[in-house]
Amino acid sequence: MFPLVPTRKARRLGRRSTASLHRSVKAALKAGQKATETAFRQADKAARALAGPAPAKRRAPRGRFVLVDGLRVHVVVRGRGRPVVLIHGNGAMAEDFAVCGLIDRLAERYRVIAIDRPGFGRTDRPRNRIWTASAQGALLHRVLESLKAERPLLVGHSWGTLVALAMAFEPGRTLRGLVLLSGYYFPEQRADVSLAGPLALPGVGDAARALVPAPVNRALAVQAFHRVFWPQPVPARFAATFPVEIATGATQLRAATEDAATMNAAAGWLQAGYHRLDLPVAIVTGSADKIVNPATQSMRLHRVLSGSTLKVLPGQGHMIHYGARATVERVIDAMMNAQRS
Repeated sequence: MFPLVPTRKARRLGRRSTASLHRSVKAALKAGQKATETAFRQADKAARALAGPAPAKRRAPRGRFVLVDGLRVHVVVRGRGRPVVLIHGNGAMAEDFAVCGLIDRLAERYRVIAIDRPGFGRTDRPRNRIWTASAQGALLHRVLESLKAERPLLVGHSWGTLVALAMAFEPGRTLRGLVLLSGYYFPEQRADVSLAGPLALPGVGDAARALVPAPVNRALAVQAFHRVFWPQPVPARFAATFPVEIATGATQLRAATEDAATMNAAAGWLQAGYHRLDLPVAIVTGSADKIVNPATQSMRLHRVLSGSTLKVLPGQGHMIHYGARATVERVIDAMMNAQRS
């Protein structure tokens, strides 16, 4: 889950870039069209210098597309055998599980399906639907039906745990179990949720996002990466290969804002049904997670779900599928081995 609240350094960067842009616009209004073009080039050049080098050329899709109700959903499918479904968090995409190596490792023994949720990665986010966790879960079920993935194990990370839980509540669906990583399960007062509310409004949010130059978005994304990986460093492979140009695109930024704005509503709706869950649930969290509080979220959920297992990883932050990938693999293997029938 990439937070919408930037670090202090990123906020200073954003203020400097925005102030510079506003000064350029004011000067341009006085000097005419030629000055406008010059000022915006200068503002953009300054923002690019602060943000670092431009991203690489847009990468070709790693997976394929499944058509569900007219929506092309991008999926990455690897391996053979019993299905394991990977559901990414907010601001991320299916590629996240490829970069950390989890897809390739699990594909040695399972059929791994990683799905770009609506608006993330290479899946679009039509505006004619409200993409709640429940709506996203229903879509993912349809995708799995199309892929003939029977009785899957769902592995959700961060915001993706809300989707995994919503899928478990949908009637008539048979799941092997849930593995919930660094999840968010109960409503809390969060600055990112409050800030996301106005930006999630149609038109208003689009206009606000359009005012931020792309280089500034990239710079803010880099700062967010440091925060979500803390206290571990951002892995070199992630820095080199994660498609930042997609993560900071207009569609994904809108999706991330809308998901952040509805996070508490989704958790509030789900928590009323936790006592009805009758399938195996494994909860994994990092003790040093600064994005989602492990005590008020994962540990609390474990107390509510009497049959669940809980593993708290000492010193690990939010991105435990990187810093503790081997442990995550073992948890998945344990769930699959316990549910062979």
